[in-house]
Amino acid sequence: MWSDNETTVDYLNFGVVADACAKLLQQAKGTPISVGISGGWGVGKTSLVRMIEGRLKNADTPGKNTYVVVTFNPWLYQDFEGARSALLQLVGDEVLRLAAKDETLLKKAKKVLKRINLLRLAQLGGEAAATLYTGVPVGSIGSAIMKVGGFFGLGGKDDADDPDEADDDEDKEIAGKEKGDALLKPAEPVSLPSEIQAFRDALEELLDELKVTLVVFVDDLDRCLPKTAISTLESIRLLLFLKRSAFVIAADNEFIKGAVRVHFEGTGISGEVETNYFDKLIQVPLHVPRLGTNEAKAYLALLLMERAHADGIFDEQKFNAAKKAIPERLQTSWRGDAVSTEFLQAQAGLENTPMVALMELAEGLAPLLTTSSVKANPRLMKRFLNTVYLRSALAEPQGIKLDIPALAKWHLVERCNEPLANALAALVTSGSDGRVPALQAAEEVAKDPSKALPDPFKVNDEAFAREWLQLKPALGEMDLRPLLHLSRDTATREFGADNMTAAGRALRDALVVATASNAPLTAAIKAVDAAQAGMAMARAWQLRAGKRTWRLAEDVTTLIEPCKVFPELAVQASELLKAAPVAKIGPGIIPSLYEQSWARPILDAWEASSALDKTAKNAIQAKKKAK
Repeated sequence: MWSDNETTVDYLNFGVVADACAKLLQQAKGTPISVGISGGWGVGKTSLVRMIEGRLKNADTPGKNTYVVVTFNPWLYQDFEGARSALLQLVGDEVLRLAAKDETLLKKAKKVLKRINLLRLAQLGGEAAATLYTGVPVGSIGSAIMKVGGFFGLGGKDDADDPDEADDDEDKEIAGKEKGDALLKPAEPVSLPSEIQAFRDALEELLDELKVTLVVFVDDLDRCLPKTAISTLESIRLLLFLKRSAFVIAADNEFIKGAVRVHFEGTGISGEVETNYFDKLIQVPLHVPRLGTNEAKAYLALLLMERAHADGIFDEQKFNAAKKAIPERLQTSWRGDAVSTEFLQAQAGLENTPMVALMELAEGLAPLLTTSSVKANPRLMKRFLNTVYLRSALAEPQGIKLDIPALAKWHLVERCNEPLANALAALVTSGSDGRVPALQAAEEVAKDPSKALPDPFKVNDEAFAREWLQLKPALGEMDLRPLLHLSRDTATREFGADNMTAAGRALRDALVVATASNAPLTAAIKAVDAAQAGMAMARAWQLRAGKRTWRLAEDVTTLIEPCKVFPELAVQASELLKAAPVAKIGPGIIPSLYEQSWARPILDAWEASSALDKTAKNAIQAKKKAK
């Protein structure tokens, strides 16, 4: 199975984008910069962020600059107040850690942390905010704040008031308490704008002395509730555009617009304001590259290779070579170097039959997963394959033998064209022993673009259906009941009762492949009674529908041979033959049919029809004269 976590392994040719973004951050040389990575859910924003982080770690210049990366995920702080202050606290903790080895810098880091604590309190509102704004304790919370005011640097006291600066010396403890109590005397109100500027100045100075560029990655913003998203963006403003700072914000632009609409609901803001809100925070907008068929094919191929390697059917050396060669191929695809089936099979090894089949599967799935509702979304493609391999794991314990391409083909129609999947499932009945003649016929028709698909394939999305029908393997000749049984996680499946005996099924299979009368076929017919022979004849007739040309004697062997042994089946055979498309009938089918007395009335009707081909009509007339 493939996890849903971000990765630094580049299957999507994101490396060039990560290189460009990392270079932008380096070229800033301490100048504030903000980058917005935009893209929909599951397109790979987090993976791209991780790749950028890896490149920055290799760009440090000892003594001049070190990139310190802090990742903030507001989704973990879903409640409104938590997200507002968590980012500030995360930055404060990081600078405290960086300054820990230098006593002078440590004191400055603690000053920064004090101001962060003050700003966090101001964000709380109520008694805390009122106390800070007025300098007078308001309520129990305000009194508590004033008592420990030295910790927050309130009342204009010097940093020596910080109880953290005291050691275990009793005199210092007492002094600290006395000074803390002095805060209960007339205090000075806090000027929040001044505190914000002081915090920014202190942090900027500290980063410069540490020779550090602080890079803050804000991820999963588009998973948050609107209030949390907006509060996070508001907190970002306190840190934005400081020297030696950089922000990389990964979020779907459309989601941010929606959050802004919710935040300013009732104010009558325009769509332009929604767009500008995020744009004002972002200097460099970067969209995650959209994937086309070429990229989707490469991604699927690498995922399938990865799984095959884990299963021991793909050599590690070849897998490592493919991980390098396929992304390189994508880099030059703009000049026509497509990720073709031949290219993928060469990477997999032409001698490795299972891998060749998997590469054909990637080739077939890619265009349909690109143009359908999946839209080549990497996360959805992973989930698609996870479902396929899960069903494969469930098949073996239940005695079901199905290969990955067959499972994938069925799940594809379930995932991308549910009405068609339901229609096909409804046709899988005991009457055809799990086989769907209409599907078999449609798979033949789909190969010719000039021919229209029959129902139910031409409803909903005929273009998808035509491509899907041409995917390997063909499902028309398969018993689809095992596939439907494994897909009960998506729908309830009923298959009905099966009244055929083992000998009846053997006869059915023999009639499907029979091209002429032969002793083993006659023996198989005689091994059953008339009822079983009738069921076998009807089912074999349905199963051969897609291969029937209506011009060869072998096309009617399925009807003729059972009637020789059981004449009472003639009525049933006549009904099946009456449904023949008269316009398609050729002269080759006439002689063997004319020998059967039960078929002659049908031949007379064909002869009288204006739709019958002239050569077939001549053949009927010739047989009549010869008789």
